[in-house]
Amino acid sequence: MIRPFKWLLVFVSLSLISGPLLADEPIITWPVGWEVETVPAATPQVSRQRAVKNDADGNQVMVMELTMTQVESGHQVNLQGVLLEMRKSIQKDFFQGGYQSVCNRVHPATLGSLSALETTCTITENGRHVLSQTLVAAVDADKAYVLSYAGQAEVYKASEGEIVAARNSLKL
Repeated sequence: MIRPFKWLLVFVSLSLISGPLLADEPIITWPVGWEVETVPAATPQVSRQRAVKNDADGNQVMVMELTMTQVESGHQVNLQGVLLEMRKSIQKDFFQGGYQSVCNRVHPATLGSLSALETTCTITENGRHVLSQTLVAAVDADKAYVLSYAGQAEVYKASEGEIVAARNSLKL
C-alpha cells in the first residue's frame, strides 16, 4: 500500500550533496517489532535508514525513513523550499495514482536537537482517508536531515506513540 518515496530523489538532487564522505551517521531507535531495512545509498554523501511496520499478513502498513545528506561547504540550504518541493512531489505522485491529498502548512518543529520544519499530508480516495504522511526536515552546519513517516490512516494514528519515541531518540 505504501508507494516508494520518489521525493527523496528530489531532496538528493537539489544540489545539496558534495564534499567528503559522511562521518557521523545519525542514530535512531526504531520501534520494537518494526523491520529495519538496509537502504543502499545513492551516493557516498547520502545515508538512508528505514523501518517498516507490517500487518499480520506481512503487508506494509507503515514506513519511517531517515535520510542524511552532506551539504556542500558554504551552501545555504533553503529548508522551506526543499520541504515545499518534496511536498509537491508527494502530492503529484499520489494524484497520478488516483488519490487526492491535502497538506497542512509548513510549520516549525524539532528533529533531534535541531530546529526543523514539518508538514503532514492527508491522502484520500473517493473522500475516504486512506493514508497520512509527514515530512520533517532540518539542517545543521554541514548536513541536511529528513525524517518521513507514512502509513495507512488507522495505523498511522495508532502508531503515534511509536513515532514520537523514535523522533525523540534521534541523535543527529
